[in-house]
Amino acid sequence: MDLVEVELARVVIHQKGDQQFIHLRERQGNRGFPIVIGFNEVEEINRKLCGVQPPRPLTHDLMGRVFQALGHRLQRVVISDLRESTFYAQIVLAPSDVGTKAPTASEKAVDCRPSDAIALAVQTGAPMYVARAVFESLAAE
Repeated sequence: MDLVEVELARVVIHQKGDQQFIHLRERQGNRGFPIVIGFNEVEEINRKLCGVQPPRPLTHDLMGRVFQALGHRLQRVVISDLRESTFYAQIVLAPSDVGTKAPTASEKAVDCRPSDAIALAVQTGAPMYVARAVFESLAAE
């Protein structure tokens, strides 16, 4: 899969509405796009960006701790597909003792919602990628 590295460019929180937005943008280019997510997910991403620590671990904190307890880390996030206006994502886990450069046979990809993947990436500092085909699909719309 041909991947383009992206960054979280903007978080838009609407206090009166269910639809929230996060905007991803190419790190080495001008293309970008929004993803509609729920209020709980945008609050979690915003909390991570602002460095706010809740008094007890929330769901994404728990996931990060589970990865660590199992000897893994979040290697990268991939927005892998766009079908019928719905984005699909994967988190890629690798053993903690494996380098970050090249993919290895020990990596495990797990399907998830883009909002969860991005919240985990913000929490851990893992890089985020979008399949080039997703950018091409967006350009065709």
